[in-house]
Amino acid sequence: VQLQASGGGLVQAGGSLRLACVASGTILSFNVMGWYRQAPGKERELVATISSGGNTNYADSVKGRFTISRDNAKNTMYLQMSSLKPEDTAVYYCNADIRSLYDGYKNYWGQGTLVTVSS
Repeated sequence: VQLQASGGGLVQAGGSLRLACVASGTILSFNVMGWYRQAPGKERELVATISSGGNTNYADSVKGRFTISRDNAKNTMYLQMSSLKPEDTAVYYCNADIRSLYDGYKNYWGQGTLVTVSS
């Protein structure tokens, strides 16, 4: 199983970006999926999570600006980011609890995608 994150880039403050995370492999089911981020010199932090049932949870710093969603049929999770601020600049990582055919139930990380917000 692999997670592939994409959609990062350079955007001006106030702009928007949509990140995507595609899971590939012999996937049987997903549980909780989420986005994390790590800014330069800082620890990785939770941005948002979404359960298999669609329940969402957001860091206070992104509430009202970011929206997490998932399309189980496409094995894809999204993060719609709006009203971006320079402090949102970070490498964004996707994470998922996945049950696969050969590896059972495991937690996986994507490779990260860089989001840079200019002031």
